[in-house]
Amino acid sequence: MYNFAANPKLTHAFLDELLEIHRKNLESYMEACGDEIDIIGFGDDMGMQTGPQISPAMYRELFKPRHAALWGYAKKLKPKVKLCLHCCGGVEPLLGDIIDAGMDSINPVQTNCAGMDLAALKKKYGRDITLWGGGCDTRDVLPNGTPQQVREHVLRNLEIMFKDGGFVFQQVHNILADVPPVNIEAMFKAVREFA
Repeated sequence: MYNFAANPKLTHAFLDELLEIHRKNLESYMEACGDEIDIIGFGDDMGMQTGPQISPAMYRELFKPRHAALWGYAKKLKPKVKLCLHCCGGVEPLLGDIIDAGMDSINPVQTNCAGMDLAALKKKYGRDITLWGGGCDTRDVLPNGTPQQVREHVLRNLEIMFKDGGFVFQQVHNILADVPPVNIEAMFKAVREFA
């Protein structure tokens, strides 16, 4: 990341090479899968607990044009395919540009990071991108709450996110070994209760 600022020429050259590798891999992948693909997942973690790892200006200079090229290429190869970006952290300041670059959905919607308030995200971006995740906080609530607290948390999040579509229920991150099974059950029961 030092080179992003200290050696932009090298960074641009490296990212251009990486883009070409990804485009060739994407071609092979799409050809092998034929019409069986509904969604293609991309991964590019750009966030931390406190916000983006880079400024919006740096994202626009270094990554947005290459994301637009790669994501646009995927849709050129398979026009009906939807795209999902796995991008952890407090990336709200980058979301408008991510949407503009052609992304259809973002996962995991890390609600316990700066700027990732569900209601604010839904209001500002809910018509432009599918929020895939954020249904249950896996850092604090799922491992440490009571089943009733998990239930209330999930129902509150669904109340915010479910209206007008643009939401796929998923917990924020993977469910780890320290989560009581009764809390996992409470999470899924709350989803069924809401539906």
